[in-house]
Amino acid sequence: MNRVVLVGAGFGGLYAAQALKRAPIDLTVIDRRNFHLFQPLVYQVATGGLSPGEIASPVRHVLSRQRNTRVWMAEVRDIQVDRRVVLLGDGEAPYDTLILATGAHHHYFGHDEWEPLAPGLKTIEDAIEIRRRILRAFECAEREPDAAERRAWLTFAIVGGGPTGVELAGALGEIANDTLRHDFRHIDPSEAVILLVEGTDRVLPSFPPDLSAAAARSLAGLGVQVRTHSMVTGLDRAGVTVRTGDAVERIAAKTVLWAAGVEASELGKIVSERTGAPLDRAGRLIVEPDLTVPGHPEIFVIGDLAHFSHQTGQPLPGVAPVAMAEGRYVARAMQTRLRGETPPPFHYFDKGELATIGRNRAVAAFGRLHISGPFAWFVWLFVHLMYLVEFDNRLLVLVEWVYDYITRNRGARLITGGQ
Repeated sequence: MNRVVLVGAGFGGLYAAQALKRAPIDLTVIDRRNFHLFQPLVYQVATGGLSPGEIASPVRHVLSRQRNTRVWMAEVRDIQVDRRVVLLGDGEAPYDTLILATGAHHHYFGHDEWEPLAPGLKTIEDAIEIRRRILRAFECAEREPDAAERRAWLTFAIVGGGPTGVELAGALGEIANDTLRHDFRHIDPSEAVILLVEGTDRVLPSFPPDLSAAAARSLAGLGVQVRTHSMVTGLDRAGVTVRTGDAVERIAAKTVLWAAGVEASELGKIVSERTGAPLDRAGRLIVEPDLTVPGHPEIFVIGDLAHFSHQTGQPLPGVAPVAMAEGRYVARAMQTRLRGETPPPFHYFDKGELATIGRNRAVAAFGRLHISGPFAWFVWLFVHLMYLVEFDNRLLVLVEWVYDYITRNRGARLITGGQ
């Protein structure tokens, strides 16, 4: 029986595994975590709207009814391509077909020393740490007698104006203006300064310009100050240095959050060294039209680890719908091969883009149809609910959202971990 090893239980990996549930294969799913994380809602954990368990699903439970599948919690250290073996931290997994879906992590553009000062948002641990820093900043401001230090505690800088940065900034605006409005005695949370720093000429640069403008207006309505054409050139525990054109400004901010970029996981470099496959600047493997590694049709690469540009000349974005579609395609391609046939090239149908800025504020692009405001927000809610893996999670998240909408209270405002 064909031995298939799938590394990574994110969107691409999980959708591939589920689509292979009836295939005549022996499937081993390997991930260093025991859960699938719904990343589009991680920012809501970071801002106290949801709890971690509401956006995570145990991989073993999700795949428990698939008789052809086993799940291993393990760390992949290397791949021996000639032997067709994946080397783990505590063993090995032989394969006939290998699917790599290990995703991406934060990219600090050569300034890795900034990582402990400005956490990114990719994991549950990241979300809990960001939540701790945001809520602790208000607590420290409440007890700070010095006015300048108090302003620094109430200044939040978010680096990167893509969907993650915009969603974080919008949620922070709601926290300052609504959620914490009556919680403190010596500070007014609505006086918090929220800066969104973006290097290009507009927020949400991957969206159509009219929706970027709508998002900017929504952010302004929440008190978020958007700085475009701006780059962070320095960062320490006391604040950030921002360059806009020839002007350089030092901003005292005790809380800095990173949403400026990602790079592919280290497994991409390992595969490149073992196979000679080319990498792009973000460390992604440049794949063939059928999502395989050049010269190695037995190795598929999907999700944020794959650079696929055969369709438009530009690489597909690292978003969940792309990973899902690639996962389903790989499952179909493998089953086509098992029948002795050649699968067609991968083709991605763009279902559009969505981003939320806060309560009743969102933007959506579906081809030539561009919408913003409350209707786009309801579309965003529905789509994200439907994509949650388990029904229980959908119900819990729906209840939390209804409660938050009625009361404007974020029920998971806990300061945990750290110092």
